[in-house]
Amino acid sequence: MTADGLRERNKNKKREAILRAAHQLFIERGYEATTIADVAERAEVSRRTVTLYFPAKLSLALAPLDALETRLDTAISEREPGWSVIDAVERWLYSELDRPAELSAPTERMLALNPELRASHKARMAEIVEAGARRLVEETGTPPDDRDARMTAAAAAALCSSLGPQPTRDDIVAVMAFLRAGVEALASRGD
Repeated sequence: MTADGLRERNKNKKREAILRAAHQLFIERGYEATTIADVAERAEVSRRTVTLYFPAKLSLALAPLDALETRLDTAISEREPGWSVIDAVERWLYSELDRPAELSAPTERMLALNPELRASHKARMAEIVEAGARRLVEETGTPPDDRDARMTAAAAAALCSSLGPQPTRDDIVAVMAFLRAGVEALASRGD
């Protein structure tokens, strides 16, 4: 392994240790009662190291969503030639099923025990889904302010959000069938 590869792996380990420590503390003590210094101590890093990775305490709580957004954006941006956005979203949804749920159980517990984080979490998730839905509408060539485009984007956002934290393959099949029908209806409207 190269020095750069080793350095990157060590950074990822440190980042995961910080996240794990933060989520454990948010579960044990509560979000409001936990400080950045507490997280640093638990993760065995400096306070400065925590803030280099996560500039605010809320970013610690929302980090799993940031990672999810990065994976979705990558899936759409780097999709196979000839694939539509919807094809990329479908593959991404299935790949999410296969991801190890290492942080999802603590994240779900953290949210259950800290109601003050739920609104931020829900708003962040809505932003991610809305961005993906906008990309879906852009592909149809319909202006984003068009009524049908807005309805398609809203439906895509609602459908993906409705999957919840642990969807099944059948859930994804149903959502994708509905999305494909909506996008086809939008695209055929101009015919």
